[in-house]
Amino acid sequence: METYMLAELTIARNGASTRLVFTSAQLVIVTEAGFRLWYIDLDGITQTSLLREFEQSEDIRVDLSGVTQGGQAFKAVGYLHPNTKHHAAAIRGDGVLPGF
Repeated sequence: METYMLAELTIARNGASTRLVFTSAQLVIVTEAGFRLWYIDLDGITQTSLLREFEQSEDIRVDLSGVTQGGQAFKAVGYLHPNTKHHAAAIRGDGVLPGF
């Protein structure tokens, strides 16, 4: 398992792009028995209305781009699962995360 702290993360869907404001974000890449998956855990998200929008939507697919604290940029597709009550979210990866 590899873990990277994120410096920035932007999501896009339905033609709109939003840079997320958070206190911490961690990219986790899991490699087990030949399988490879990734996810991002976000805490301290201040954009409550955005989280509520995802809570009420069946379309939670997002295009995302981000930069790790080490300066490594990435782009991917994932599914955003909000936790409005705790000002948090998880983005589950869809497919390979290029560059990692």
